[in-house]
Amino acid sequence: MTSTDRDNLMLPARGIGYRVFTVLVAVWMTVVVCVGILGHISNLPILEHTARNLYFHVPMWFTLMLGWFVTAYHSLRLLVTRRRIHDVRAEQAALVATVFGVLGLTTGIVWARFTWYMGTNIWWNGDPRQVMVTVQLLICGAYFVLRGALDDERQRARLAAVYALFATVTMPFLMYVLPRRMESLHPGAEGNPAFSQMDIAPEMRWVFYAAAVGFLMLFWWIYTLRVRVRAAEIRVSELADWP
Repeated sequence: MTSTDRDNLMLPARGIGYRVFTVLVAVWMTVVVCVGILGHISNLPILEHTARNLYFHVPMWFTLMLGWFVTAYHSLRLLVTRRRIHDVRAEQAALVATVFGVLGLTTGIVWARFTWYMGTNIWWNGDPRQVMVTVQLLICGAYFVLRGALDDERQRARLAAVYALFATVTMPFLMYVLPRRMESLHPGAEGNPAFSQMDIAPEMRWVFYAAAVGFLMLFWWIYTLRVRVRAAEIRVSELADWP
């Protein structure tokens, strides 16, 4: 790494605003979790109390998409500026977002098991949305396989940036457009109303909106923290190699 590359990894010191944001995220998510578990919910057919998962499962998909849009932005910036900090930011955004995506798929599988397949031993039946989401997560996972297969830092950064743009472009089609055109038990698919069309109590909507904002803030907090940690690790590693 050149001195210029090291300078590009310099990040501004965290001020009072970052501490306030940390406290805000902690308080916001605590309230969302407590209200989500203990608050009133609509008595929706089949879903009943499992509808509480709406506050957690759906916001995780929002977080996955936001994270990969951040990855795409910094990947594009990397290709334009060649600054390594954008590669660090892209990688960490993709990592955090993909973890949320895996959690979203897991909560979806469990939710389906105790609603659609109650009384059976079925956990997976190839529902179109589940399949499409799994394909998208495999595409996201291939990003990290690509990064791990290349030793040259600059080549890895450039190729990973190009692939990240491709992975982000596929996301709206695999997670939204195609599943809505196929028959599925999932709300919002062909033949089934979306949650926005269901008889959901107004308080449930507000908790859902708050949960969505909370998960996005949680993503941003984890992402920025990991960027700082990763940038510091790279600088320490390079300094340790000096004679």
